[in-house]
Amino acid sequence: MSALPENRTALVGLQRVELLAGLEPAALEALATQLAWRHVAVGEHVISRDAADRDVYLVVSGRVQVGAFSVGGRQVTYCEIGAGDLFGELAAIDGRARSADVIPIQDSLLAAMRPEVFRQLLAEHQGPREWLLRRLTGTVREMTDRVFDLSTLGVRNRVHAELLRLARLGEVSGNTARIDPAPRQGDIANRVSTYREQVTREISLLASQGVVAREGHCLVVRDMALLERMVTEVHRPA
Repeated sequence: MSALPENRTALVGLQRVELLAGLEPAALEALATQLAWRHVAVGEHVISRDAADRDVYLVVSGRVQVGAFSVGGRQVTYCEIGAGDLFGELAAIDGRARSADVIPIQDSLLAAMRPEVFRQLLAEHQGPREWLLRRLTGTVREMTDRVFDLSTLGVRNRVHAELLRLARLGEVSGNTARIDPAPRQGDIANRVSTYREQVTREISLLASQGVVAREGHCLVVRDMALLERMVTEVHRPA
């Protein structure tokens, strides 16, 4: 960990963190002095499941993956968190051990906030408090959808649903969407509880049907309407 960098690049980065949007400059600068800064490389563990530390991490730049490993070593991916977002808030709120492993998938700059500082921020500022409530609600809704999909859909349908989710988060233009960078097939497999080979097979089939195509380091969904119908039809009650 390190103190606030002497240049103001870090403050500019904090201004892009959604939790802190709307804070007065003086409040933001005061908060910055209470943060511990950490540069982390791809593959380095930031948080380990069941650990006792409770800091909240603001992602100033880069991207991390949140997941867990089974006793047999199989990885389950929950989500990815990019610049402007945060992780680690659950332990800061309830005081319990960590619930997941967090590993960077890009070199990242993180700002660690002690739990007492996090709680004070929420107590004193309505904007951060309301943003966190919306984020936690969104997480519960997303997890509910994932449990439903895992319980009711076959592998093919789960892959389609995950690709549609990623496409909607990407650059959408009319009936096409660009996912940049293209998701790693192993990561998709971890998220939908299957094997990479099955994901490869399903994406190859979609490509042969003209639904998706690889363009450089991007995956392009060429027919969003068709992919949406493929997902919607299996969710529709008989």
